[in-house]
Amino acid sequence: MKSSTQQMRNVARLLAMAAMVGTCFAGGASMAADNAHQHMGGYHHSFSQADVWAKEFDDPSRDAWQKPDQILDALNLDRTAIVADIGAGTGYFSVRIAKRVPEGKVFAIDVEPDMLRYLSERARREHLNTIIPIVANQESANIPEPTDVILVVDTYHHIDDRVAYFTRLRKSLRPQGRLAIVDFKPDSPEGPPPEHRIPAEKVTEELKAAGYSLVAAHSFLPRQYFLVFTASGS
Repeated sequence: MKSSTQQMRNVARLLAMAAMVGTCFAGGASMAADNAHQHMGGYHHSFSQADVWAKEFDDPSRDAWQKPDQILDALNLDRTAIVADIGAGTGYFSVRIAKRVPEGKVFAIDVEPDMLRYLSERARREHLNTIIPIVANQESANIPEPTDVILVVDTYHHIDDRVAYFTRLRKSLRPQGRLAIVDFKPDSPEGPPPEHRIPAEKVTEELKAAGYSLVAAHSFLPRQYFLVFTASGS
């Protein structure tokens, strides 16, 4: 039991570190950015050895606190849904989503080409033809068509100029489409440094400014908040 708990903590630390250095759609703030806004900028790092990182990102011990199946259950995805997974990495969520939308599409989005290379190979091995890897940039997720759900896990706090970014992202949602944000709570025992964490209230405030309305807040995650938004007026 002790070994399993330690494994879970190690995975959480590695995930947080990966996010900090830019795997999960980091923004591009300069070193000279004002201290009050440094948490909005990204840390750039190459994760070219995706095969090595996959052993940590997809470690089964992560499931105990990330609860991916419960998250997807709450989203109640239709078999034909079009879903975007921003910050897809090695496919921890994308693969699970693909199995739930056999007649839909999964846009697996990341800024790291080697992560998408790994994910493409994984999708072929597992015969998941609905996964479509997409290389993003710092300003855009490059989603090719409107989606039913956009999922952003452990990534929100690394996107630069978030109000502008999510304002642009609205066009990638279908009418009644949903934006789901999962990120670490300020008091979580694991996760990025405290100065890089954004409280759920701040997320809601920023997304309201970007033109979204909060429609659901789930509390079953032990270390993270899980918020669901729609475009205001949709």
